[in-house]
Amino acid sequence: METGPGLSTAPGRRIYVKSDIRDLFSLSDVLYEDQFEGDDPTFTEQEEENFYRGAPPNWLNFHINEQEALSGTGTLFTKRDGFEKLKEEIQMKRKLPAMSTVKLFHQSGSGGTTMAMQALWDLKKTFRCAVLTNSASNTTRVAQEVVHLFTAGSLGHQNTVLLLLNDEQILDKLQESIMMTVKKHNIVTRMPVAVLLSCVRKDILLQSKNVFLKRELSENEQQKFNEKKKELTEKYGEKIREFHGFNIMQTNFSEEYINKACQIIRSCSKARRPLKAQLAAFLSLLNAYVPGSYLLESQCLDFLKEESNAFADVSVKDKMQPFSHLIVTFQEDERTERKVRMAHPLIAKCCTKLLDDKGVTRSDTAINFLNNYYKYEDHGKFPLYLLNLIKDMLTKREFKTKLDPNSSLEVKGEKERFSKLILDIQQDDKVQCAPVLKVASNKFPHDPFFPQALARFYYIELKDYNLAEMWAKRAKERDPQSSFIADTLGQVHKNCLKNRGETSNPRQVLLLARKAIEAFKHEEQLAEEEHQMDTSSDRTVRFSHLFNCTGQFGFVQVCNLLYDLLVKKNERWEAVLTKKVSFGSVLKEFGDNKLYRFNDLVSNLKGDVQKKAEFFAQYLTFSKLSIERDDPEYISEETYECQKKFVGYSLSAEVIPNADQCKHELQQNLATTSAGVLACMDREYSEDLLKCIAECWKKVWSKTKSRSNEANYILAYILSRNLRATFPDSPEALIQRFKQGKPPDHSNPPEQHMLALLLSWPANSENKSSFDLNQQIQEMGLSYEKAYRKYFRSRYLLPLFFIGKGQDLDRLVHRKVLEHLFFQHSQGTDPDCKMKNWTNEDIFKDGKVKERLIKFEGVVRNYSLFLPVGSKQIEIEANLQRSLWKARQVSFFLGFTIRGPVAFDIQTKKVERELRELEGSNPEEPV
Repeated sequence: METGPGLSTAPGRRIYVKSDIRDLFSLSDVLYEDQFEGDDPTFTEQEEENFYRGAPPNWLNFHINEQEALSGTGTLFTKRDGFEKLKEEIQMKRKLPAMSTVKLFHQSGSGGTTMAMQALWDLKKTFRCAVLTNSASNTTRVAQEVVHLFTAGSLGHQNTVLLLLNDEQILDKLQESIMMTVKKHNIVTRMPVAVLLSCVRKDILLQSKNVFLKRELSENEQQKFNEKKKELTEKYGEKIREFHGFNIMQTNFSEEYINKACQIIRSCSKARRPLKAQLAAFLSLLNAYVPGSYLLESQCLDFLKEESNAFADVSVKDKMQPFSHLIVTFQEDERTERKVRMAHPLIAKCCTKLLDDKGVTRSDTAINFLNNYYKYEDHGKFPLYLLNLIKDMLTKREFKTKLDPNSSLEVKGEKERFSKLILDIQQDDKVQCAPVLKVASNKFPHDPFFPQALARFYYIELKDYNLAEMWAKRAKERDPQSSFIADTLGQVHKNCLKNRGETSNPRQVLLLARKAIEAFKHEEQLAEEEHQMDTSSDRTVRFSHLFNCTGQFGFVQVCNLLYDLLVKKNERWEAVLTKKVSFGSVLKEFGDNKLYRFNDLVSNLKGDVQKKAEFFAQYLTFSKLSIERDDPEYISEETYECQKKFVGYSLSAEVIPNADQCKHELQQNLATTSAGVLACMDREYSEDLLKCIAECWKKVWSKTKSRSNEANYILAYILSRNLRATFPDSPEALIQRFKQGKPPDHSNPPEQHMLALLLSWPANSENKSSFDLNQQIQEMGLSYEKAYRKYFRSRYLLPLFFIGKGQDLDRLVHRKVLEHLFFQHSQGTDPDCKMKNWTNEDIFKDGKVKERLIKFEGVVRNYSLFLPVGSKQIEIEANLQRSLWKARQVSFFLGFTIRGPVAFDIQTKKVERELRELEGSNPEEPV
């Protein structure tokens, strides 16, 4: 007979897991179907009391509660109103392919974690449940554990994993890692691999379809909690008065109850504070500003020991009298130490405020905490978790949330300027913020984030640019390879220029600008190097998953400022900065010969601005932040504005430009590269302007005959045709020559590869291409790796063109044409259309969009999509990876990103036919 912990299988049976499988789960706490069955778990009444007092729930709490309900000695834990909806949502996701995400939003202290764990407990016989406990950043290892749990050591024993995690930021990366793991091991999935339950703390939720648990009870909830209180009173008597975790909820988060519970804190004063009062203050500050934070019981005892050694064996709770009812001690599992925290986040916030009212300010407590707990560093043992808590408390900046007026959805805004604690200290006394950050900077001499935050505070709030520069340089010294740390020095100089430029003379303006430009150029250099693995030692030192472009944008902002400041002082600077006249020729007019020391800086500005504009044309045209998030509009707006300033005036419409004048016109319109040409659609240039750009490229090409200029002319012509522009003559002969020429290889830029593929892609699956499509796609991928991968890593690659109906160039449809059709059709009926555009591929449900495009047919196998062309199978990337989980015949629309062809709206052919029959539409001719 098999023994051991059991896991559920999809048919509703149970398999038993051996120790070699159980040992694989080091990052997750697995909840087995038969958890505690057949065991006699050690359970004390104190543990149940702890839960009601405010300790986090554990599986044993749910087991005992369930047993009490079955035996009639108690009732089940009170469930919030959103519980059944959450369970239903999780179970609905089981019907979807691949992987799904369910988000549970909750205000801190509203019972969100308890609700999430209760859901896992109730569903443990349906799903294989686990809680992610640590190392959330290592998504590869987490994915391996999820897949091990999914298969339970055997491909025939699959069942969907329900994984609870608290880190919303890793969801996309974790899903990608799980799919790569499944693909790597050639696992044939018969059901969804995982449902990820993300438990997200959020104080304000503007709009959401997800369950959002607030610190506010409904009438139904209030009644259930009142009934539960009667039951607990009968069982525990007067002890219930200290069940703050339960009582706060039962009183509907009453401020009166919380203030009364914290009354003892009023006895504290700044003049005389015993160690136990100081420890209560430390715990309050941590729990008020870092949800889920704690101190180890051993650390608390060590701190309290300095006051008295008389009671060496006395517990923290006894030593903390009369504050002990405000704290809880708990142990999450046998592998971890006992932890101490405040009984509830609202108690922590209330205590922090009461202490502040008594003169024990937040800054006093923070400095006192840093001074007392820094002693662990003396032994080289300062706990990493505690350092991270301190970092979160002092340096973590939350994102602001706002309602997108276009989509009516909540979107991330900019980050707050400082951490919540620093903002609150600033509100009381701005001067006290710097000392707190200074103590942290000095206490942790190797950490760059504290001096970085201090530098930011000096230049943003105190306008002390000298001290800001000193601390920014100190941060750089501590992490000289980080471009993100280096950015602060550039921001210091840029803000100094912005603040002092109006009252400074041109020489001072140029000196400040040079400092900022040098800092941003160094940052840009570091960012270029961060994409590489450092293999100079035995281990990898650094690898950044994001490309930091703030150095380039900081440079653009400085040049914008510099231009405005100098031209405002003397309009003659406009001619110098646009290089219409040499710097040396106008020095006498400026009356300061010493300005010539900036000749190199001034002479290079126009060319450098042009390079930055070209970079952002590529960056913003070919990619965006994520499939769900766009880049801030101010990046393109400020870059465009700066470029136009340094290029100079635009030609008169009456002038017929020559080739050199055409180059100037292309510079004016940021269309000097292939990316710049393609960006014209995103900038919504008019038909006439696009036609003008096409004519300019025609003249430039006719003079140079270069392949790159030829490609730009053809691209501009294609875009003009997308806007229904007409031309006196067609470049058909040129296009044929481009198609019949030597196919581009990986040494050519990706734009030329894309154009070659667009022009040569066969009209249907029976036709052959003029060259080997598989090889050409592979060459394009290599070209992309060389040119753009380091910049676009982690970003979503935007589709640029789609293969549509029609002949020749008219079948090439730009993405913006489809978006305009979709928005026009959706206006007034679906305010979320922009948000759902590519995330859910809703754009392809629009009839007008579908009319413009051709449907291709292919097959999904081994988590890859293949398109038959002649006798060959062409592998095509999928826009949504979740479309590749099931092997089947499919149809799709074909788009092209700067990396290659991509399939959109992948549909099972059978399902597609049924949908057409329901709609009563005529089936399209498959390609």
